[in-house]
Amino acid sequence: MKIELFIANKIKSGGISGKRLAGPVVKVAVAGIVLGMVVMIISVATGMGFQKEIREKIIGFGSHIQVVSYDFNMSYQTNPVEQDSTLEQQMLSVPGVEHVQRFATKPGLIKTRDEMQGIVLRGVGPEFDWSFFQTILVEGGRLSLNEEKSANGVLISDDLAGMLNLRVGDKVPMYFFEDQIRARNFTIEGIFDSHLPELDETFVMVDIRQVQRLNNWNENKISGYELLAGSFEDLMFTGSNVADVVSGHISEDGTMLRTRTIQQTQPQIFGWLDLLDMNIIVIILLIVLVAGFNMITGLLILILERTNMIGVLKAMGIADWPLRKVFLTLAAHITIKGLFWGNLLGLGFCWAQARFGFVKLDPANYFLDTVPIHLSGLHILLLNVGAILTIFLMMIGPSYLVARISPVKAIRFE
Repeated sequence: MKIELFIANKIKSGGISGKRLAGPVVKVAVAGIVLGMVVMIISVATGMGFQKEIREKIIGFGSHIQVVSYDFNMSYQTNPVEQDSTLEQQMLSVPGVEHVQRFATKPGLIKTRDEMQGIVLRGVGPEFDWSFFQTILVEGGRLSLNEEKSANGVLISDDLAGMLNLRVGDKVPMYFFEDQIRARNFTIEGIFDSHLPELDETFVMVDIRQVQRLNNWNENKISGYELLAGSFEDLMFTGSNVADVVSGHISEDGTMLRTRTIQQTQPQIFGWLDLLDMNIIVIILLIVLVAGFNMITGLLILILERTNMIGVLKAMGIADWPLRKVFLTLAAHITIKGLFWGNLLGLGFCWAQARFGFVKLDPANYFLDTVPIHLSGLHILLLNVGAILTIFLMMIGPSYLVARISPVKAIRFE
């Protein structure tokens, strides 16, 4: 065993006389790293979880990429495009695109005996991906759609149902305004709750053929296509490739197409979510700095306490670098122990929250009913490597104090 490791182990275990503060100092330093690591893991897990959950809700209502008419119409009363099976296959062949589905929209009004509310009918076809809505259904079921016959059912949000005093199975009258008022009665087949009031109070899901009739379109006219991508991180690249495909497509009536990603249609929400990244980075930097200064203080106290020992060892001929390695070894031991328990407690909390959801939130303020957790192995690796490197670099400076201690003065030091 090397001499520096032997001395470090003796100091750590209290085997060298003169131990007065080493035990409490080491415990405080370890506790500081444990607490810092727990907070960092929870901050990253909840921040990433919040981003993921909100992002999936927004995408569930609007898909990753939309292909619509090349115009400047930003309303829900859209100009139609021609359905084209060849174009659909071309879009599906773009790397990153996993699903293509039609959609059509129509603004309208729900009016009951005592209340009224403006809404947007969002028409979908039998090919629609219901995986997101399956997770937010609170009552009833999804729409029963088939190719043979138009369905008369609708899905409405829990907010609308509560506002208008409606339940599954109720008839709901809707009114649409163009040259004249047109009334339709639909049956509520299901109620969903995404905890996003802006979307919940706007969209009502319906068979796309109902919207086509209300817009006086034939069965080949739609508002556009919605594309679901495999990776949100590659969305800009995938969207650019889709744009290359649709830019050369011109329908028989001369209509051209354009693409828009969910980040372009909802810039405020995604800009707000991007701010969470900055918050997480600031929190991590502050915690690492606090843990690092805590370690610096602990190492300085250990060096001060062992001044006599340092003087004796120097007088015996031990060089400065081996002595510095003694205290860097102690710092490494404290860091590794703190990171071990910090990871164990932090990951344990994240697992328990993800499994049981015991920490609740107010959906009215946070758009979620429990604290979300999302963490990958890469996040854990980067946190630990970053913490180790930062603390090690901060330890190098205080270790130079050992080289400046004079053997004569150190032996006399009390």
